[in-house]
Amino acid sequence: MTNQTSSRVWLITGSSTGFGRILAEAALAQGDRVIATARDVSKIQDLEQQYPQTGKAVRLDVTDPATIQTAVRSGLAAFTKIDVLVNNAGYGLMGAIEEVSDQEIRDQFETNFFGLLNVTRAVIPTFKKQGVGHILNISSIGGRKTFPTMGLYHASKFAVEGLSETLAQELIPFGIKVTIVEPGGFETDFSGRSLITAKQMPEYNSLRAEVVKIAAEQPRGHVPTGVLAMLKVVELPDPPLHLAIGPNALPTIVQKLSSDIEEYQRFEHIWQDSTANAGVGFNFSSLTQQV
Repeated sequence: MTNQTSSRVWLITGSSTGFGRILAEAALAQGDRVIATARDVSKIQDLEQQYPQTGKAVRLDVTDPATIQTAVRSGLAAFTKIDVLVNNAGYGLMGAIEEVSDQEIRDQFETNFFGLLNVTRAVIPTFKKQGVGHILNISSIGGRKTFPTMGLYHASKFAVEGLSETLAQELIPFGIKVTIVEPGGFETDFSGRSLITAKQMPEYNSLRAEVVKIAAEQPRGHVPTGVLAMLKVVELPDPPLHLAIGPNALPTIVQKLSSDIEEYQRFEHIWQDSTANAGVGFNFSSLTQQV
């Protein structure tokens, strides 16, 4: 029987579907304690019923700060600590940057970025008090590489990446770890939960169709294998900042990074030439005086 005082405590957002659901089930099955959260708590109530001593189902809407604070307090009241925070809640938005509405943009960022930010800020004080904690921020290969008609989704995930990398540096003195999980394609309901912009402009139809076709042709991982990777990474004494999971994740990210490096190096001469020839044929003094 698991020692309830030493077993790991997880707080997982978006626990009703996809990675969040399977991760909650797997953590409970291995004897950990889980604060499973979702906007509709009825969809996760069965977890608490199946694991009444170690499972806690709590309503949490990442776009509602009041429910975030309540969920954290409820989890701490039940288990006295939180060891791992998994920011999993999120959805995709398909639409060319010209197409998407202001409200669609704000909604995308409220869930994918500000929701993650607010949950993280609510849990950090507990981690600092404990002197230990691990944050898993679920990003995407879409936080490293972009595809047309997914610009706002990519922007939200790029924001998550930048936030997480900075957070990892800031939290080192407190013994708190941060890992950015970057899934590729998996057999989840992500596509079903994703939205297509309400205002579709016909000139983007062919581009949209091509992106859908490319996505459909990508290999898809089995969700439990991705969950197993997350269970393993929290066991590491020195976990990675970035964790790519899925059959196409690492090759896609490596190809993008290699392409970026090649481009930087190919055009390095522009800066070098500018430095070597500064002021040649052009009078910079007037500009300097204005600065």
